[in-house]
Amino acid sequence: MIMSRIEAPRDEVTGNLADRLLSGLPAEAVLIDPDVTASYANDMASFCEAGTPAVVVLPRTVEQVQHVMRIATELRVPVVPQGARTGLSGAANASDGCIVLSLVKMDRILEINPVDRVAVVEPGVINATLSRAVNEHGLYYPPDPSSWEMCTIGGNIGTASGGLCCVKYGVTAEYVLGLDVVLADGRLMSTGRRTAKGVAGYDLTRLFVGSEGSLGIVVRAILALKPQPPQQLVLAAEFGSARAACDAVVRIMEGGHVPSLLELMDRTTVKAVNDLAHMGLPETTEALLLAAFDTHDPAADLAAVGALCEAAGATQVVPAEDAAESELLLQARRLSLTALEAVKGTTMIDDVCVPRSRLGDMLEGIERVAEKYSLTIGVCAHAGDGNTHPTVCFDADDPDESRRARESFDEIMALGLELGGTITGEHGVGVLKKEWLARELGPVGVEMQRGIKAAFDPLGILNPGKVL
Repeated sequence: MIMSRIEAPRDEVTGNLADRLLSGLPAEAVLIDPDVTASYANDMASFCEAGTPAVVVLPRTVEQVQHVMRIATELRVPVVPQGARTGLSGAANASDGCIVLSLVKMDRILEINPVDRVAVVEPGVINATLSRAVNEHGLYYPPDPSSWEMCTIGGNIGTASGGLCCVKYGVTAEYVLGLDVVLADGRLMSTGRRTAKGVAGYDLTRLFVGSEGSLGIVVRAILALKPQPPQQLVLAAEFGSARAACDAVVRIMEGGHVPSLLELMDRTTVKAVNDLAHMGLPETTEALLLAAFDTHDPAADLAAVGALCEAAGATQVVPAEDAAESELLLQARRLSLTALEAVKGTTMIDDVCVPRSRLGDMLEGIERVAEKYSLTIGVCAHAGDGNTHPTVCFDADDPDESRRARESFDEIMALGLELGGTITGEHGVGVLKKEWLARELGPVGVEMQRGIKAAFDPLGILNPGKVL
């Protein structure tokens, strides 16, 4: 195993680690107070072990990151890269005695080019900050994870994150044209391009996207931009069953429509949102489907989709008349995860993606799992691309309920694979899904991925214990 190559005794490593780091870093960039470093130990995932970092480093320059990696290689100290720690798989969790390399201080937007339609950014730039900055130039950066007001571009790249707009615009990987990456030994490598086209050599850029910091440290990214689309309009359709709502999704996609958003909330999620925010959503609904279009005539597109929803059995279809009404409808979807967390206090958020044609089977299967384990499991989904977020609500202080929550989580992942899907559509593998990744890839796939890891990180110091 690659990870066994970290061989130096931990007490010898930590004895002079801070001093060695400070030889090339300002004092304020190196945190050693145990109470402070402990606050960097984990991301937002449940059931994921986290270790105790030896030190936290907050670099501001590429050269400082290179210095950290050279010291880490020399002393054989593991390095765990972090962004805003909004991840849901444990990919940013510390390991014992590691250097936590927090990139949040590298937060400059270096360039926005309306002609080339690219932005060049450092990894600590907040997604929403970039989105608003490019909007001022009449441009649009589509990836929009639910945590977009907090999450960083580097973290988005590390986990290949998605968001509400993926059904039309795709995920983060489709917008990363090139990267500057500091390798495990401190060398700086550039991948990709800033041109509209380019096929020179192996696509190392795509290899780093979704690698969760296990192959190198992203210190700069060239991102593709699009022209800013018209303001979208939203439609809400109520259904008497989750199966009927999923049938509507199939009809919409089969009909060739290209919504900018196609989201689903099951009855458990709708009730949770009502309980939290008193939004007046219909208590009788079994599933709520939200569709949006940002075309030049969104009202016509909504009318066509509304008719398809009615044909699939919608009991009520409500199209928004303006941007304000659209935003009100979307607010319910954005509150989903917060509302479900309030049900029991703790949640496990799954991220299983299935073919759109099997979405109904997935939701019905989740209902059976919830009944089997006597748990509340709400589902919100990026229905247009089959990406479901079954959210298991449980009391973390109840050992039996916690056990049932974990078992139900695993059963949902098994169901996703059985339906021809994948264990993660946008959250990543991290610690949470390592065992399941091996099941999805198979032994040959795992062997090849480990070979790639060894080529980039022969000492196994980059984010050890994650992904593989």
